[in-house]
Amino acid sequence: MSEVVAVKFSIVNAVRQEARPGVAGRCPACNQETIAKCGEVKIWHWAHKGRRECDPWWESETEWHRAWKGQFPETWQEVVHHAGNGEKHIADVKTDGGWVVEFQHSYLNPEERRSRDAFYPKLVWVVNGVRRKRDAAQFRNALNRGTPIGVNARIRIPFAEECAILREWSGSRAPVFIDFGAGPTLWWMLAGTTTGAVDVAPFARSELIAILREGTTQKAREFEEFVFSLRGTKSGPEPQPPARPRSPTDSSPVSVVRQHPMYPIRRSRRF
Repeated sequence: MSEVVAVKFSIVNAVRQEARPGVAGRCPACNQETIAKCGEVKIWHWAHKGRRECDPWWESETEWHRAWKGQFPETWQEVVHHAGNGEKHIADVKTDGGWVVEFQHSYLNPEERRSRDAFYPKLVWVVNGVRRKRDAAQFRNALNRGTPIGVNARIRIPFAEECAILREWSGSRAPVFIDFGAGPTLWWMLAGTTTGAVDVAPFARSELIAILREGTTQKAREFEEFVFSLRGTKSGPEPQPPARPRSPTDSSPVSVVRQHPMYPIRRSRRF
């Protein structure tokens, strides 16, 4: 049975618009009729009229989705991405640099996650870490049992299977950033190891947004190069840092990429 797909934008008189009371539109993905849902409880959105086949990957929005999408231009939000074989899906955000950013609130089965990883050539996941109350506590315990790697903020967690959110996302080929809500820090899940361990590193929320928004900058290009280097070594030896020595004053996130396979923002393990 198809699901009701709720979206932020519909096509009204050939223009993308947000939901407004009494207005009808057309879905940008399937061209079926949509109606504006503008109640006092849920955020205003568009819903398909009746139960229509549309995008099976689409997750109806929460305030968390809207807050993240709002960090990017409206023209980047809810973009229909077409594959060469005719398959198409609605990306939460698609940047001018070609990155698709998917904001995942609900549980996602591994088969669908792998399908999305394969469908989008340049994909970043941002996962809601506060949907389940247990996740933050489990992650904190996992960090406390982890081992720092090198001289930076990267931490190896040997028992990732004991933390549900790490267990569910450790197999992704795309970058996964976990958002635990409070504070400026996300947690980036780096490449797993053959022993089942997972490496994580803190990453500034503002830094990720800036990199994705400014896809032509040196910082954004280095992020992209680093992500694809991790993809190429996920099931083999771990990436090795370049040989260039690091200056004592060289502490920017971008410069550290060239020194070690991570993108740290601090040396503290505080969570």
